[in-house]
Amino acid sequence: MSDSPQDVYKKVLGSKGEKLVEKYLKKQGYKILKKNYRTPFGEADLIAQDGDEIAFIEVKTRTSDGYGSPKEAVVLAKRQRYQKIAKFFWLQQGEEPNARFDVAEVWADGRIEYIKNAF
Repeated sequence: MSDSPQDVYKKVLGSKGEKLVEKYLKKQGYKILKKNYRTPFGEADLIAQDGDEIAFIEVKTRTSDGYGSPKEAVVLAKRQRYQKIAKFFWLQQGEEPNARFDVAEVWADGRIEYIKNAF
């Protein structure tokens, strides 16, 4: 079964957004630890070290705000999934780091709004 053209477009747009955020974070001094980190609970777009904190980052890319801002798409279920992903990551690392959950809003024009401690 193949993806619909709309599904392919969303994947390409999302991938572009993730790459832009990765570049942005590196310029801000973050160290990228994981990209598209898959667990039994779901996937974290990016995991990065920012000083003594580990940031679990959800990247949301949009072409317009017709359905609300990108950060509004990070609903309760997504936040809960990220908390499980973080626990899984900590178990693999052998220790629980000082962590936070961030959201990166990316607009099709390349603009990024980065929200630390978003949830």
